[in-house]
Amino acid sequence: MSWFPCSILGGTTTISLFPRISVPPNPNPNPFYLSSSTLITPTTLSISLIARRFSFSPVSAMDKQDEATEQEYALHSNLLQEFTAISAIDKAWLFKSHTASASQAMFCVSQPNLLVNKRKKSVVSAAVLRQNDGSVAFQWAPFPIEMCGVSAVVPSPSGSKLLIVRNPESEGPCRLEIWSSSQLEKEFHIPQSKHGSVYADGWFEGISWNSDETCIAYVAEEPSPAKPTFNDLGGYKKGGSPDKDSGTWKGQGEWEEDWGETYSGKRQPALFVIDITSGEVQAVKGIDKSLSVGQVVWAPSTEGSAQYLVFVGWSFETRKLGIKYCYNRPCALYVVKAPHHESKADIHSTEDVQAVNLTQTISSAFFPRFSPDGNFLVFVSARSSVDSGAHSATDSLHRIDWPKDTKLYQSANIHEVIPVVLFAEDGCFPGLYCSTILSDPWLSDGYTLVIASIWHSSQVLLSVNVLSGEILRITPADSNFSWSLLTLDGNDILAVSSSPVDVPQIKYGAIVEKAANNSKEWSWSDVSNPIFKCSEKVRSLISSLTFSVMKISVKDVSENLTKGASQPYEAIFVSSKTKKSDACDPLIVILHGGPHSVSLSSFSKPLAYLSSLGYSLLIVNYRGSLGFGEEALQSLPGKVGSQDVNDVLTAIDHVIKLGLASPSKIAVLGGSHGGFLTTHLIGQAPEKFVAAAARNPVCNLALMVGTTDIPDWCYVETYGTKGRDKFTEAPSAEDLTQFYGKSPIAHLSKVKTPTLFLLGAQDLRVPISTGLQYARALREKGVQVKVIVFPNDVHGIDRPQSDFESYLSIAIWFNKYCK
Repeated sequence: MSWFPCSILGGTTTISLFPRISVPPNPNPNPFYLSSSTLITPTTLSISLIARRFSFSPVSAMDKQDEATEQEYALHSNLLQEFTAISAIDKAWLFKSHTASASQAMFCVSQPNLLVNKRKKSVVSAAVLRQNDGSVAFQWAPFPIEMCGVSAVVPSPSGSKLLIVRNPESEGPCRLEIWSSSQLEKEFHIPQSKHGSVYADGWFEGISWNSDETCIAYVAEEPSPAKPTFNDLGGYKKGGSPDKDSGTWKGQGEWEEDWGETYSGKRQPALFVIDITSGEVQAVKGIDKSLSVGQVVWAPSTEGSAQYLVFVGWSFETRKLGIKYCYNRPCALYVVKAPHHESKADIHSTEDVQAVNLTQTISSAFFPRFSPDGNFLVFVSARSSVDSGAHSATDSLHRIDWPKDTKLYQSANIHEVIPVVLFAEDGCFPGLYCSTILSDPWLSDGYTLVIASIWHSSQVLLSVNVLSGEILRITPADSNFSWSLLTLDGNDILAVSSSPVDVPQIKYGAIVEKAANNSKEWSWSDVSNPIFKCSEKVRSLISSLTFSVMKISVKDVSENLTKGASQPYEAIFVSSKTKKSDACDPLIVILHGGPHSVSLSSFSKPLAYLSSLGYSLLIVNYRGSLGFGEEALQSLPGKVGSQDVNDVLTAIDHVIKLGLASPSKIAVLGGSHGGFLTTHLIGQAPEKFVAAAARNPVCNLALMVGTTDIPDWCYVETYGTKGRDKFTEAPSAEDLTQFYGKSPIAHLSKVKTPTLFLLGAQDLRVPISTGLQYARALREKGVQVKVIVFPNDVHGIDRPQSDFESYLSIAIWFNKYCK
């Protein structure tokens, strides 16, 4: 079960306890005063108004014992806003120009907007010029262009057209726009009677142009099923009416199962094709109703024959369990004939109408990508997750040699390119952990795939020869930074590199020939850019920080442990570069969710904010985290609440022993499974922590199992792999006893740590009841407790205003007890 982002942070400040910012006394009682050197602009004024909304009014929302002034709150929220304002790149593309020495880059950029409680999206463009010495220069457009109401942006293969998708916010039509380089060429309004919103969530999302750029295949919600209609006298109206009628009212009809968290109320994803010449939209036929579809791509076309689509299908029988972040849901690749293709083939033929399963011999297949020449299809598999029941695990990569004769589809031979890695020696490839693949991930040779993967506590870029299976790490091996892949430009790569104390930086990678030994290596250069701009204050604060990745030895290794589970795990340690006194900064232990997720050594705005306020951070990737091989990951299911808790305590003792932390100033912070660990730790080690904060924590598995969208998670993490077969919607008394014994609530009587709870009222993954039960029980026994409920948020609590209030509240809570 994943809680994202993996890092949940907050911070604290008062003037007297703000060691890295010097603030003069406030001579002015005006609550909008920030400092004698701060210019009050509309921006800072709005920030102060936000601070007042979250912290100043009503006064009863503040802890009565908290003596923080409005000035301190304003200062604190102002700094948090400076970190929050840093933009992020969501996607990027490079387009060839008429000259070999230049190309065009386009970036989709997002930035939180607190006042409207949404993420503002914009497009930033640049000309990419290649210099004679092999370097590149980016000439940026002077301003970004905001994209209002845009759900997806998808360029055509040639780069000559651009699809813009605008999903409706109510019952209106879905709008598809086709743009050329200078104008809007066509706009199509697709009514709800044809389909609902286009999926653009990164899971079911699939939007694909065909090779001649005349048709687009995409995934959208099925039309709403007919609902019973009644007249004003309560009588049933036969046939109903699609139009509103003041004399009738509609019933609810049969309840439709959805895919859980983030998909609540979303209708079944289905496959459609639009002909952009005529505007005709057709649902793709031949797909069984038991399949939810996604990630569609066009198969290579052959002149004179029908066109085909390849897509991912998730099957369901009695129930759709929660699917977001759950790779243990079985899925397969299917091929189906596409509509709209006029060819020499008989268009009235029913042959090959039904979708065919291409991957019947493997339990999971997704992210289909065809090679440039169409000779083979590669895909990722999470079979180790499906087969074990763990919601995420080590991936594998596979290849299907694509037949020229469509009759061979069902006999496709699946070649394993990258197997599941059980255990890797130090410095060796630890396995594939892939959360996305570019739509065009190929270098110019046509068989080398570039992909991002987790390697211990970092994300790296890999090149994979899908014919030989050769894997090369192409980002620097001597760096602990994390890298994300933006796009390819022939044999060159555009990426982003960052660390916990380094703002993201765009990097341009190129292959350099080494004359001495006739070898090749990747050279990376910085790209000056306006996207990751941050204030001088933020830059100054994070420049005073440093980080390292620590290896933590497993305590009490037994003969029963596999080799992989016996190897050291890691923790990222962030601290000040300079120690101003003999006393250590307060330590906050950060715990990721999942548990089969990972905290990466990348820049996190809240993490950096928290660090800048005078805290050291210990970010623990306990055994069971991604990136360390399958044996280490599978060592945790069945041992939650013990092995993961002990790993965290061992990591804390490690930094205390090194003199990097004081045992009297330790706080703990986590969400989802990280909240499970947070509440376990304050129960199992009650003397260890002076404060705790938990976001949507798992506190009582016996309560959660009957209300969550992923009840199978409770079984697998409690019993191990055998829990997959024990799963039932009606847990036995023995099951409930086991769940309770594994839960933090079993240790509640020992808790004395002041704890802040942050709960999303719409959370389907870890329903609010489990956190409220635990918080009320703590309050009943006299422990200091504060609960903040976000009425419109789901598991991630990621709406901009909720994020802001959450971090601000955590900051004040820790400041009160840690300093």
